[in-house]
Amino acid sequence: MAFIALNTSATGLSALSTSLDVIANNLANVNTVGFKQSRVNFEDLLYIERAQPGGENALGQERPIGLSVGLGVQVSGTQLNFQEGPAQQTGMPLDLLIEGEGFFQVEIDPEIGDGIGYTRAGNFTLNSQGEIVLANAQGNRLHPDITVPEDALTVQVNTDGSVWITTTGSIDQQQIGTLEISRFINPSGLQQIGDTLFVPTSASGEPINGEPGQAGLGLIHQGFLEGSNVDPVVELVNLIRTQRAFELNSQAIQATNETLQNISNLARA
Repeated sequence: MAFIALNTSATGLSALSTSLDVIANNLANVNTVGFKQSRVNFEDLLYIERAQPGGENALGQERPIGLSVGLGVQVSGTQLNFQEGPAQQTGMPLDLLIEGEGFFQVEIDPEIGDGIGYTRAGNFTLNSQGEIVLANAQGNRLHPDITVPEDALTVQVNTDGSVWITTTGSIDQQQIGTLEISRFINPSGLQQIGDTLFVPTSASGEPINGEPGQAGLGLIHQGFLEGSNVDPVVELVNLIRTQRAFELNSQAIQATNETLQNISNLARA
């Protein structure tokens, strides 16, 4: 029936609309530090089985194929791409990049994710108390917290996460702490909460914490940031493909409407 085609095309328009939303968000965050691109996964819906493969036909012979009519498509989920973004050299002492697996830990609302959020964005700065915090609207404090004294002249972060300073009147470096980072068995299962932050879920598994360079964790590079891993060219191609698919589904609805109109005209004839 033409009604099946009408409803099937409608599911296509709905799914493609979601895909357009995701692509738009990817493109909007092409310059967001530590942002991870998402893709939409699709899956087909139920089928009306009018003839089963292997069944007997009118001559008693086995059918080599079946006859099934699909009922459309739906979005099965959005999948995060945790491929590393390009390294951007800034030269700023509190801009940090993780080379390899790992997330920085920062403090968030205690009612969300047990109060700890995870991010690949390493654009840190100091607050009024000298604590290392994210340079975002919330100023999320690094966890475990590290405080830089007022008399610190330089801050050095080594690849192993150790933080060293030099102070007025001393040429010797003093260690004030060590960065701890985390990784997950399934980072695609993390929940996005905005501000380039993630919180664990049952799908991601519990965080595996440790010092950089140990237990499969990446290394820290000072004076660098990890840029967004969104490839604008790929996203624009996906945008064009999605737009064309949207147009094709619209045309299918128009063709179905014309078919139903012809049937209606026959009924009045």
